Amino acid sequence: MSKDVIEEGQAHHHGKDYVDPPPAPLLDMAELTKWSFYRAVIAEFIATLLFLYVTVATVIGHKKLNALDQCDGVGILGIAWAFGGMIFVLVYCTAGISGGHINPAVTFGLFLARKVSLIRAVAYIIAQSLGAICGVGFVKLFMKHYYNTEGGGANFVQPGYNKGTAVGAEIIGTFVLVYTVFSATDPKRSARDSHVPVLAPLPIGFAVFMVHLATIPITGTGINPARSFGAAVIYGDEKIWDDQWIFWVGPMVGAMAAAIYHQFILRAGAVKALGSFRSNQTN
Repeated sequence: MSKDVIEEGQAHHHGKDYVDPPPAPLLDMAELTKWSFYRAVIAEFIATLLFLYVTVATVIGHKKLNALDQCDGVGILGIAWAFGGMIFVLVYCTAGISGGHINPAVTFGLFLARKVSLIRAVAYIIAQSLGAICGVGFVKLFMKHYYNTEGGGANFVQPGYNKGTAVGAEIIGTFVLVYTVFSATDPKRSARDSHVPVLAPLPIGFAVFMVHLATIPITGTGINPARSFGAAVIYGDEKIWDDQWIFWVGPMVGAMAAAIYHQFILRAGAVKALGSFRSNQTN
C-alpha cells in the first residue's frame, strides 16, 4: 500500500472530514415556543437545587462534627468529593435534556462559543440561581441551628488571603472546569477519537473535585456563581456580600478565557478566521 493511500486513510480515520455544526443563533425567539426549552430550564433549576442541597449540607455536617471532634467529619477531601461527585451524577442525568450546565459560568462560556443562544443562556442562569437559593433554603430548613452557627456554607475570602488572590484562584479554577467541559463535549473529538470512549460527566466531575482540593483553603471554592449566590442569599451575612463580586467576576473571566483558548487556539478558530479574511481579500 502506498504512503499516499495510508495517509489518506489516516486523515479520514482522524476525522479531518468533520464539519462543525452551525453556531447557535444569537437571539432564537423560536425557542420560547418549544416545550423542550422549558423542560431544559426546569432541569437546570432542579439539578442546581439538588447540587446545592447535597453539597452545602455536606459542608455544614462536616463543620458540626469537626467542632465536636477535630478528627471527625468528612474533611476537605470529603467536601471535594461531594461537589465533584454531585456534578458527575447531575451532568449524567441532565446532559441529554439541558446539556447539564448547572453553573452560570459554564453557560456563559458555552454562550461565548455560540453553543447556546442568548435567550437560553439567560434563562439557564436565572434558573440556576433560583435553584441554588432553594437548595440552600432546604439545608437551612433541615439543619437550621447548625446552618446558622457554622457559616451557612457560604463562600468568602479565607483568613490569610487577599481579594486579588481570591479572584485569581477563582479565574484559574473556573478555567480548568470550563476547559474540561469544552474538551469532554467536543463533537469533533468524539468523531475523531471514537476509539477512545469519553463519558463526559466523569472528567467534568473530576475537574470540580480537583479544583476544590486546591481552592477550598483560599475561597471555600466558588467556580460556580449560582453556588455562591444561593448561599449568600440564604445566609445574608454582610462579609459574605462584600466578597460576592469575586465569585461572579472570577468565574466569568475564567469561563471566557477557557472559551477563547478552546475555540481559537485548540480548535484553530483564529487560523480559520484569518484564512477566510485573506481569501476574501484575494477575491
